[in-house]
Amino acid sequence: MPLFHVQGVPIGYISIMLALVASMGGFIFGYDTGQISDLLVMEDFKVRFGTCSTPDDPSSCKFSNVRTGLIVGLLSIGTLIGALIGAPTADFLGRRRAMQAECLIFVVGVIIQVVATHVWAQVAVGRLVSGFGVGALSAAVPMYQAETAPAQIRGALTATYQLFITLGILVAYCISIGTRDLDGAQSWRIVIGIGIVWPAILAGGIQLDDAQTVLARVRGVDSKLAGENYIIQREVEEIRAAVEYEKNEQGGWLDCFTIEHKLLYRTLLGMTLQSIQQLTGANYFFYYGATIFQSVGIEDSFVTQIILGAVNFVCTFGGIYIMEKFGRRIPLIIGGLWQAAWLFVFASAGTAKDPSTDEGIGKLMIVSACLFILGYAMTWAPGIWILIGEMFPTSTRAKQGALATASNWLWNFLLAFFTPFIVSAIQFRYGYVFALGATGFKDRTDLIEQTRAAEAHKPLAGATHEQFEKAGEASVASKV
Repeated sequence: MPLFHVQGVPIGYISIMLALVASMGGFIFGYDTGQISDLLVMEDFKVRFGTCSTPDDPSSCKFSNVRTGLIVGLLSIGTLIGALIGAPTADFLGRRRAMQAECLIFVVGVIIQVVATHVWAQVAVGRLVSGFGVGALSAAVPMYQAETAPAQIRGALTATYQLFITLGILVAYCISIGTRDLDGAQSWRIVIGIGIVWPAILAGGIQLDDAQTVLARVRGVDSKLAGENYIIQREVEEIRAAVEYEKNEQGGWLDCFTIEHKLLYRTLLGMTLQSIQQLTGANYFFYYGATIFQSVGIEDSFVTQIILGAVNFVCTFGGIYIMEKFGRRIPLIIGGLWQAAWLFVFASAGTAKDPSTDEGIGKLMIVSACLFILGYAMTWAPGIWILIGEMFPTSTRAKQGALATASNWLWNFLLAFFTPFIVSAIQFRYGYVFALGATGFKDRTDLIEQTRAAEAHKPLAGATHEQFEKAGEASVASKV
């Protein structure tokens, strides 16, 4: 039975479950992002992998800027490579098999980290290997969601990827605060090792039957009656037509940079949007939040991280609603200005007075950070991933999505690696840099809405343009 109807079209519970299970790829991403901030301040982790002036004395142990940058940032190098490899892998194996293989790669990286004893480079390499899986999943999951979700609720379901990223970050913070007082390596090994659970859920949860059965379940139709249902049979025929079209029209990497059908513009726009998402500075707080809040005089930075993570998670629900209600362009403009304003407050407060000695300034900086995250979670966080899932034509979607996502990971690495050096030089004035990045999205934004049209497709013989567009966006048969 259908769970509900949208625009007169039945929607089954399976369509929701597919999006949620696939979003575990985002959860993996978020969990790996969130855990490193707290690991860097755990005592046993510092003793084992940091440089200590007094042996076994955590207070005398610290990480050099280079070591910190590599431990945090090598994940992003892996994700960058994984995102680029993920495109041809998703096309060759299909979305489902590709995601299962990528989960296995992630697990290998987790094992490498967990068995580390005193060599910090092993932890960094383990994060690099895990990054291969995370990056490939970040390219495959939004495509899988966009192609399997009913068109009537596609935007909301695609946004669950970002929602699960925020949930993963929050869960990592909560597990870390629960293990921090355990003896020895348990404090950090449990946090990293639990990461194996999430890819296991994703790999096992996307096992599905043939395309006709899947479509029936997505629409809430009895699978036994799928062969007699007009809506299901029409969609199956449209998918077959789209698959045949893709076999002849599948684009290569060079096609992503042609001016025909604005493919070059779409590619550059996707890469730019993903870059600016990083330049808003959200990962400055997610990667180094515990260290930041220790430096402003907060005694328990773990609790502050949980507050930030909770704001990020809860506000993403509002972001999903906003993106469905008000479109993409206006929320991104307003969200950028909001984030810039609070980053300016954060940087100004930390520059005007020493937050480690002025309790009021420290609290103001925490509030401004939370309000920044609120704006990010309600606009730029879900909005960019929604656009990446829907702005590219089917023939080049995988490759253009990979290029855009790789741009995200490139800037992710640059910020992760260089942040310790920059903070050492300019302290909290770093917030001004991110404020500038948050306001960088303003010109030619009207064209974002146009990228959602089907202008890059050519209708098949015997099919209307509308039918073909629907078939191209919902091409399940070749992916399942």
